[in-house]
Amino acid sequence: MPAPEPSAPRPSARQQPSAHDPGARPARGRYDAVIVGGGHNGLVAAAYLARAGQSVLVLERLDTTGGAAVSTRPFAGVDARLSRYSYLVSLLPDKIVRDLGLDFAVRKRTVSSYTPAVRDGRPTGLLVGGDRTRESFAALTGGEREYAAWQRFYAMTRRVAERVFPTLTEPLPARDALRARIDDPEAWRTLFEEPIGVAVERNFTDDLVRGVVLTDALIGTFADAHDPSLLQNRCFLYHVIGGGTGDWDVPVGGMGALTDALAGAARAAGAEIRVRHEATRIETDGTDAEVTVRTPDGEHTVAARRVLVNASPQALAALLGEAPPPPAEGAQLKVNMLLTRLPRLRDRSVDPREAFAGTFHIAEGYGQLADAYREAAAGRLPAAPPSEIYCHSLTDPSILGPGLAARGYQTLTLFGLHAPARLFAADNDAARAALLKATLAELDAHLEEPVTDCLALDENGEPCIEAKTPLDLERDLGLPGGHIFHRDLSFPYADEGVGRWGVETADANVLLCGAGAVRGGGVSGVPGHNAAMAALS
Repeated sequence: MPAPEPSAPRPSARQQPSAHDPGARPARGRYDAVIVGGGHNGLVAAAYLARAGQSVLVLERLDTTGGAAVSTRPFAGVDARLSRYSYLVSLLPDKIVRDLGLDFAVRKRTVSSYTPAVRDGRPTGLLVGGDRTRESFAALTGGEREYAAWQRFYAMTRRVAERVFPTLTEPLPARDALRARIDDPEAWRTLFEEPIGVAVERNFTDDLVRGVVLTDALIGTFADAHDPSLLQNRCFLYHVIGGGTGDWDVPVGGMGALTDALAGAARAAGAEIRVRHEATRIETDGTDAEVTVRTPDGEHTVAARRVLVNASPQALAALLGEAPPPPAEGAQLKVNMLLTRLPRLRDRSVDPREAFAGTFHIAEGYGQLADAYREAAAGRLPAAPPSEIYCHSLTDPSILGPGLAARGYQTLTLFGLHAPARLFAADNDAARAALLKATLAELDAHLEEPVTDCLALDENGEPCIEAKTPLDLERDLGLPGGHIFHRDLSFPYADEGVGRWGVETADANVLLCGAGAVRGGGVSGVPGHNAAMAALS
């Protein structure tokens, strides 16, 4: 039967301890739903279920909710709240924001991307966004061909986005039904059937332009452009369908503003949220479940009609005492920086405030990406590590304290590609330092001054820069192998055994509402919404 629409919040029949007391012991009664993990998807599910009148308990092992979608002050004594892990929003449906009445907004970036290059010994680059895109293509490539191909290619992805994105919060369509909905054989072949590298090479001739297109297939994904598994296609698809447009927007107030709003909506609807409460085991007979919880004052059990797990498939298997799924492997370097000023560029035709407002591509030519993949696959750190940067504070200065903003300080967020966890296994600290040095050197090649000369200092006189490898993310956030999507992404259609919503498990009353669900990955809330709809069906 169809899931009911969320109703207005109503008090639960079971009076529970204060949701604002993080040390309160969970009630020993029986809940309609226990949600394991207080990341953004778990909070979405909690808000929907509580608004439908169900008694809901959220268990979070860390000191705060939000998971990877948080804002923190990573530098000692510095009033700058950075989106420490996830940092841009594209896949969050407006439907979820409206349904839950979230006080949350995003802003458009003035520039989509800037990619520096050197042509004929002269610094130049490709600026995408606004009125200068066509002119920039012509200056880089010497003609109109690449710009026209760019327009055609992204008109195609836009049409696909308009048709596919609304399905993310509907029951999973069958493969043939999604193909019919897209109603474009060439687009279907390009995105769903042949490696994305084929389309990139068929449509574009310039190496730099090809690389810019390919990067969306590689964010958090370790694959070659021609990987026969089409893992890169799945990643590319999710990067171009967000909002039905493919736009990537800046969360006002940082990513923590979203999870704070979600936690507030869940509490206002009657859900209880307990931090420093770690679920250690789930026992279920398919109808009733019992969750063992480790709390600051000992171990307890909580009974529930159903359990929603906002954690990885590996964590779910461990909680149920089942054999783990295949291991996951993350493949990225995440770097946060605070600068006293933006560095000057060698390409004088572009203002740094333009270049860093969008995605600043570094060492991401098509050939460079292929070289970096081959080196990493062979077990070596890439000699020219590819990465991309953006400056949150140019679009949303509210994340900076008034004093910093007035003095012109800026944040930089760097996301490195082709950095699989295996490269850090022998010595995480040494490999992190070596990769960070090489990555910044690739950036510095396009600057008139080293970016480290622009770094702010914290209260201890240390530079405001931090780097996180996949192993760091596994340790800090419990991401399996540091994989930001928990496991390889899936195409957004129904394969055999995945269930009606893509969140179902072998146990009828246990649902997976984390990024490892079908149509998971990224800051979207979609798995949380879909698990709630499955629970309410």
